[in-house]
Amino acid sequence: MTAPVERYGWIALSNTTLGTLIATINSSIVLISLPAIFNGIGLDPLLPGNVSYLLWMLMGYMLVTAVLVVTLGRLGDIYGRVRIYNAGFLIFTVTSVALSLDPFHGGSGALWLIGWRVLQAVGGSMLMANSAAIITDAFPLSRRGMALGVNIVAGIAGSFIGLILGGMLAEWNWRSIFWVNVPIGVLGTLWAYRSLRDTGVRRPAQIDWWGNVTFAVGLTALLAAITYGIQPYGGHTMGWTSPWVLTGLIGGVAVLALFCLLEVRMPEPMFPLALFRDRVFAGGNAATLLGSVARGGLQFMLIIWLQGIWLPLHGYDYADTPLWAGIYLVPLTVGFLAAGPVAGHLSDRFGSRLFAAAGLVVMALSFAGLLLLPTDFGYPWFAALVFLNGLGGGLFAAPNTSLIMSSVPAEARGAASGMRATFQNAGMVLSIGVFFSLMVAGLSQSLPGALSSGLTAQGVPAPAAHTIAGLPPVGTLFAAFLGYNPVRQLLGPDVLGGLPASRTHTLTGREFFPHLISQPFHDGLVVVFWLAIAMSPVAAAASLVRERGGRGRSADTVDQSDPTTARAR
Repeated sequence: MTAPVERYGWIALSNTTLGTLIATINSSIVLISLPAIFNGIGLDPLLPGNVSYLLWMLMGYMLVTAVLVVTLGRLGDIYGRVRIYNAGFLIFTVTSVALSLDPFHGGSGALWLIGWRVLQAVGGSMLMANSAAIITDAFPLSRRGMALGVNIVAGIAGSFIGLILGGMLAEWNWRSIFWVNVPIGVLGTLWAYRSLRDTGVRRPAQIDWWGNVTFAVGLTALLAAITYGIQPYGGHTMGWTSPWVLTGLIGGVAVLALFCLLEVRMPEPMFPLALFRDRVFAGGNAATLLGSVARGGLQFMLIIWLQGIWLPLHGYDYADTPLWAGIYLVPLTVGFLAAGPVAGHLSDRFGSRLFAAAGLVVMALSFAGLLLLPTDFGYPWFAALVFLNGLGGGLFAAPNTSLIMSSVPAEARGAASGMRATFQNAGMVLSIGVFFSLMVAGLSQSLPGALSSGLTAQGVPAPAAHTIAGLPPVGTLFAAFLGYNPVRQLLGPDVLGGLPASRTHTLTGREFFPHLISQPFHDGLVVVFWLAIAMSPVAAAASLVRERGGRGRSADTVDQSDPTTARAR
């Protein structure tokens, strides 16, 4: 590889890593800052009508990226990956400014944030859909695993870096979590327009409008239905029997089935399903989806565990729990950063499959270890287990991405990159629906009894305690997720005013609510982590899939379509 080519490779890697990092930080920085955002715009998170605002603020960004990344990756193949990527940086920066200038309060303020977050997700999708393809174009096969390792791990680590950054900035001002994107976005945009160039294969083609529309409608309906399925409906603890949810689930699947039928007949499909004939490509994407579901579920459960239970039990004020939850999750980020680039480099030399599969096995072991921890754990054990989980994620991410990207022809890399990002982002949205549903199901068995007995033991009249115990457990779960003590609001001044001051102080203090929900939460956690454990070995098996009749075209072999390939192995 000549010196100019090598120099451009590092320029492309640096800029795309910055773009991927800022896009993924932005998803989790809002996750950890939701209590500050709700307080800033004057929105009560416990009112039933406001649960939808919370969910869409949380999931809207991920849903849009899941829907759009394939389309935008395909557009990169047609019009140039760098052109789409650069436009994404610009859109992302402009929308960050708009988000920080929210002029409204209450529901109107929430709708402003949700709307601009959706537009920001369009820019983030442009970045994520094309970054891996730009890197694959810029690096030969012999160094591609290392380059993708740096980029992919930066992206995944960004979701955890955002937790720390969001916790710190939310302490100061909730608007700052959006302002922090602006200088980085301006720098990245100017740098991208000045330095990046299209070095890959471009393939002029017609835009597959029918494919784009059916894919967007079907996936949006399906993921939106999952979002609303978490919420109570008609006296049930969740909304899976709601006609709207059932329509979204059934209709979404039906439209996606129609999309598949259309795509196999299109001369220039948006989603080239023929790529799935390659078992390496199909297995790598299956592993991406399962790994993303497991990892996403872990992230949300750990935040609930820390903010709602562990930190208050250890003397932290509820207002400070977002910051400290981010800090106590640092070992998770360290594990990703330690393993990712190393795994990418070693996979260039020894092959990608074993590293990807081993990473998922390590993740399964960490889930099993977390399952054995008591709710009020000793932090060194917790830190060691989340570090192990981050280590497993880092071992998996880069080699698996290298397997996917090196299994496709050069002219399809944009679409392949978008497909990989779709499975990853859809997995995150699915994880919220699946794991929250399992957690609510677990809580519904033991939480009512714990609430009723705990409240009456402190002198709360039985009718009031029974009424509170009968409330949907999703409200309690979101209270814990937001690091929020709902007891004062749930009991109200009439009940609290009739109790001795010492009882009122106990009920509204830091420790009563965490103690009350800790055992029911652990009951739900058992179900959640067992599912994550089951997913991990299945994903590991998918990572080990080889082409029929031999090794086939994969990250372990030479990419014959890549003129920059230096040597065969």
